[in-house]
Amino acid sequence: MAFTAAEIARELKGEVVGDGAVQLTGFAPAHSAKAGDLTFAENESYLARAEQSAAAAILVSGVLNQSSKVLIRVENARVAFAKTLSIFYPEPVFPPGRHPTAIVAPTAQVDPSAHIGPYCVVGEQTRIGARAVLQGMNFLGENCVLGDDTWLFPHVTVYSRSCIGNRVRIHAGTVVGADGFGYVLDNSEHRKVPQVGNVVIQDEVEIGANVTIDRGTLGPTLIGRGTKIDNLVQIAHNVVIGEHCVLVAQVGVAGSTKLGNYVTLAGQVGIAGHLKIGDRVTVGAQSGVMNDIGDGEKWLGAPARPDRQMKRQMIAFQQLPELIRRVQQLEVLLSQEGAILKTKTE
Repeated sequence: MAFTAAEIARELKGEVVGDGAVQLTGFAPAHSAKAGDLTFAENESYLARAEQSAAAAILVSGVLNQSSKVLIRVENARVAFAKTLSIFYPEPVFPPGRHPTAIVAPTAQVDPSAHIGPYCVVGEQTRIGARAVLQGMNFLGENCVLGDDTWLFPHVTVYSRSCIGNRVRIHAGTVVGADGFGYVLDNSEHRKVPQVGNVVIQDEVEIGANVTIDRGTLGPTLIGRGTKIDNLVQIAHNVVIGEHCVLVAQVGVAGSTKLGNYVTLAGQVGIAGHLKIGDRVTVGAQSGVMNDIGDGEKWLGAPARPDRQMKRQMIAFQQLPELIRRVQQLEVLLSQEGAILKTKTE
């Protein structure tokens, strides 16, 4: 599919510098761009590489304007880059209707515009909204809600009474609403605490592959609007995650912890249970958080500490071998001086 530079600029609310009629047939980074491709540059270094490429046009941030190629100038080239990919590579279209192999309970309410793919199971009293997509081999238990324009990729399992909002994407292998890990020691045995809550996922959330989100013990486990969750993340029972958070791969959040809005947890972060993590907190990769964290703070390390404090400790740790060597030298000198003093006194 081809677009003119002027058409792309119109979609991005940008402006063309040069020939707006130039045809663009794809999008590629500068090092692999070929004739007809659009590439992007968000700084002078990127622009220099794009200039040397075979690309027909360059998507640039507003401050960049000197080029021998056609430019599409926008406010933020990286944001426009994401939007442009959607133009050149639109999502597949799933037609309304149910595959003959799908099993849909008689009491389920499925919007006529929804797509129910092969080997899907939809439980009693479950409601599926307009233009929702179950791609295939999906399971929705009874009394679930799936909002408008929400997609379940293959092999997603949604346990009973889970509520999923509008424009949500849940990728393959994810399990929503499994029992939380709740047990109490009864004499010599671990007695299971029934998990009778549910999971609530608000609008515009994206959840990666093989994520597990446990149902609450009594109330809901909540994922806030606009939050993005990477692959292989574990969210325990009664966790509350605020709006527009980012949880990177292999994060684990223990039960009843509450995250504020715009929290970023880098890869392999572990959060202990019953903690409160404030708004706009950032936690560095592989950190283990054992304490509450206030709004706007940056923590890292295991156990995690405020980043400046932890960085000082890391620098001190790196200096430790040299410090030990110097102490050993001082001990030798002191031992020698002690021997000399002892000889003189004798």
